[in-house]
Amino acid sequence: MKTETKRKGASKQGAAKGRKDAAGGNGANGGGAAAAANVADEELICTTETTLSNEQLLELYRYLLLTRLVEERLVNLYRQTKVVGGVFRSLGQEATAVGTCYALEKRDFIAPLIRDLGAVLVKGIRPREIFAQYMAKAWGPSEGRDLNIHFGNMEKGFIGPISHLGDMIPVMTGIALGARMQQKEIVALAYIGDGGMSTGAFHEGLNFAAVQRLPVIIIAEHNWYAYSTPTRLQTAVENLADKAAGYGIPGHIVDGNDIIACYEVTKRAAEYARVGGGAVLIEAKTYRRKGHAEHDDQRYIAPEELAMWEKRDPVDRFTRHLLTLEIATQAQLDEIVAGVQREIDEDVAWAEESPMPDAEKAAYGVFDNSIVPPAFRPKIFGGN
Repeated sequence: MKTETKRKGASKQGAAKGRKDAAGGNGANGGGAAAAANVADEELICTTETTLSNEQLLELYRYLLLTRLVEERLVNLYRQTKVVGGVFRSLGQEATAVGTCYALEKRDFIAPLIRDLGAVLVKGIRPREIFAQYMAKAWGPSEGRDLNIHFGNMEKGFIGPISHLGDMIPVMTGIALGARMQQKEIVALAYIGDGGMSTGAFHEGLNFAAVQRLPVIIIAEHNWYAYSTPTRLQTAVENLADKAAGYGIPGHIVDGNDIIACYEVTKRAAEYARVGGGAVLIEAKTYRRKGHAEHDDQRYIAPEELAMWEKRDPVDRFTRHLLTLEIATQAQLDEIVAGVQREIDEDVAWAEESPMPDAEKAAYGVFDNSIVPPAFRPKIFGGN
């Protein structure tokens, strides 16, 4: 059971100012610089008002660190040409995925995007499964059938993403509607980027969820760029949460680099949605400190903008929070780091030992083989 603790080790006024600054508007270079410019270094801890216990806070830290280090290892494997496909890092915005997903219950469903590995890990997917999937190995979740990010796990409430990102909103609306018809009290949470929010599928899905008062939570990850297009060039609103008014649903803005704030706002939204309140839109102000993928050199981003957001790094920030408020000692955090590193080393070795899938496997599991038999190319016999 979660114990309520009101932490008073830091200035509430300072924490509130940090949250306000993080919700800054669209300025030069897509607005990323404007959102971070006025935050003093000493204020960069997380919100001190939380219902999380110390034990839960340390578990959050482990998930946050696990996300960062798994992605770093994926980059290493990519550079060794062991990864099939691209690597899309969430560097700088890991707290959004981890904090929001941690607020859900086990029965709830999520639809993550390419930069939401943290949510996938919170849902119980092991790093070894991630590594095997990215290397297209036989022991991976899709057994090498699909792109490295295109997999899911229905038993764990994880709907695999597709490339048409806005389309995940109507999919999750359907999940919520189906659960209602089965009298299951679940919450369906979908992640979307600022670019994906400009698609027709996003509008259609959220509009239906709002009208039907379905328990759908949209986490809008405002990381200031849709590939290389700054947000200010593809939507006219100052805040993505302003769009909630058009659907008649609540809209919230949260500092996406504050993992505790992300948890708390999502926890309240889930409670609201679960009891019949309907859909909720949460805008997380964060920043993508790497290019769209490892092959993107980020030449469209000013170096000073990256430097400012590096000061708001969610891992450094949460580490500082835990130490400043004496929730953990440096020795305790070092022990967590060492444990995560051991797990990653073991899981990478396991994935690398996995064989490549047999070619015939590609014909199975695409359709329900109890109805549609696997299709093989007919053999061609040569000669006269």
